[in-house]
Amino acid sequence: MTRITGIGTSLVLLAAGAIMAFAVNTQTSGFNVNTVGWILMAVGALGLIVTLIVASATATSAGSSVVDRGTTTVVEREPVPERILERDRY
Repeated sequence: MTRITGIGTSLVLLAAGAIMAFAVNTQTSGFNVNTVGWILMAVGALGLIVTLIVASATATSAGSSVVDRGTTTVVEREPVPERILERDRY
C-alpha cells in the first residue's frame, strides 16, 4: 500500500464513521449504527497513524545511505554466456 492510498483510505473511513456516528439517527434492533460509526472512526484514525509512521520511517531511511569508499574491491569477471531455453512444442 502506498502512502497516498493509505491516507486516502483512512480519511474515507474517518468520514464515513463520523457520518454514521453523528448524522444518522435510526432505531434498529441488534445493530447500532452509531457504534459502527465510532468503530470506523477508530480504524481510520489507527490506519492514518500507522501510514504516517511507516511513511516517515521509509522517508528517513531512503534518504540516508552510507558509502565506504576505502574498502570496496571490484572483481572483474567474464560475462555470463547467453542462455537459450528450448521448450517442447506440443
